[in-house]
Amino acid sequence: MIKKEREMDEIFTRTSVRSFSEQMPTDGQIEQILKAAMQAPSAANQRPWEFYVVKNRELLSLLSGVSSYGDYIKDAPLAIVICFKESELKFPAYVPFDCACAAMNIWLCAEGLGLGTVWSGIAPEPYRMGRVREILNLPAALEPFCIMPIGFASRKFEPHSRFEPERIHFL
Repeated sequence: MIKKEREMDEIFTRTSVRSFSEQMPTDGQIEQILKAAMQAPSAANQRPWEFYVVKNRELLSLLSGVSSYGDYIKDAPLAIVICFKESELKFPAYVPFDCACAAMNIWLCAEGLGLGTVWSGIAPEPYRMGRVREILNLPAALEPFCIMPIGFASRKFEPHSRFEPERIHFL
């Protein structure tokens, strides 16, 4: 049984971190993040995900070139690449939602551990997906979903509220 020990302040303190120190997260922190990712809900409990933890500097550099917005990936100590399979699933159309839930759990867990991350979108862009597939030499059954560089932020990032009451409608 999982015991709740504290409130989820991470929802309100999470920021997008694109500037990292060289300090490597511990193996325990990485494992905790991966456990959080796999704790995410998925349609019919299909859990279509697999996670590639990339620490290799050359691979991180190559991954940073996949998108014109991903230059920061090369400076992160590591990145987690969320991949998915669509075959042999009960609800393949829900795979992006499943992977998005896993990505958000990664983000919130990283924040709770004092680490930073940001979502670098790969799917559904065919070029980006193809490049990540080549770089990581992914098995044919897997498709890359997103890249999440992870590390200690190189500077303090201040969270800001995104609450907009005008977007709420009570019926």
